[in-house]
Amino acid sequence: MDNLDETMGRLDLSKVQDRGSKKWVAMMLPEHVKLLREYIEDQKKAPRPDLDEWDLDIIQENIQLAMKRNVEVEIKTWRNGAYYSHLGKVTWVDINRRKIEMEDILTSFALQLDEIVDVTILL
Repeated sequence: MDNLDETMGRLDLSKVQDRGSKKWVAMMLPEHVKLLREYIEDQKKAPRPDLDEWDLDIIQENIQLAMKRNVEVEIKTWRNGAYYSHLGKVTWVDINRRKIEMEDILTSFALQLDEIVDVTILL
């Protein structure tokens, strides 16, 4: 009778044993998995902002003003698809090495000028 039910179009799904996702795992080579993971990581990255000359002029003016007034600034940088925020006082700008030197309460550090995307003076 079971055979007759299956041929008539009434298939008993409780008797079907599917392997689910196991049957597709065998088709994934390690190279495929690696490429998929790299693709997913690339999709998470933020694109580099496109700064025009007006934006660069504002950044330069804010850095000069912060150095003259000796006030704290927040500098946002972009590196490898992520944004970073740095707080501190600008102590020196080295055009030849393309670096800006800053210090906060604990340490001093340097940032690349090419990575800077925004400068905000904190009052």
